[in-house]
Amino acid sequence: MTGAAAIRTGIGWDSHRLVSGPPTRALILGGVTIPYEQGLHGHSDADVLTHAVIDALLGAAGLDDIGALFPDTDAAYKDADSIALLRDVVGRVAAEGYAIVNVDTTVVMERPKLSPHRAEIRATLAAALGLGDRDVNVKASTGEGLGFVGRGEGVAALAVATLSAAA
Repeated sequence: MTGAAAIRTGIGWDSHRLVSGPPTRALILGGVTIPYEQGLHGHSDADVLTHAVIDALLGAAGLDDIGALFPDTDAAYKDADSIALLRDVVGRVAAEGYAIVNVDTTVVMERPKLSPHRAEIRATLAAALGLGDRDVNVKASTGEGLGFVGRGEGVAALAVATLSAAA
């Protein structure tokens, strides 16, 4: 953390394609399984929200990105639990001398509606981050019929993380 600012901010973004038919992976967002007829395609559990949070934390700490740390070419991360990866990153951030202040997120998808699951997602992310629920925000938006999200082909997520130099 030599010469690092006392407050640092990072941005994360991820997207994955929705897929149907056997074998369909569950739709997991922020560590919570959302009942839906489609799941997200990916090497790990394809949790776009948690992946965005991971990249936001890594960016704020000046570390490498999720793909470099947990490459999709490594069989060890096949079907990996993204919340476990997040906990690993929280440890890396702390080892760099930073404390997580807050995380703000937005999930962009047409269906299913996120609102019935927001509190559980928020609590799950907060627990993995070592934060209180009020320090983690989960919002939802749609693609308004535009692009891959608007056509219901995939889900995207954005995250902003704020870190402070640990005391």
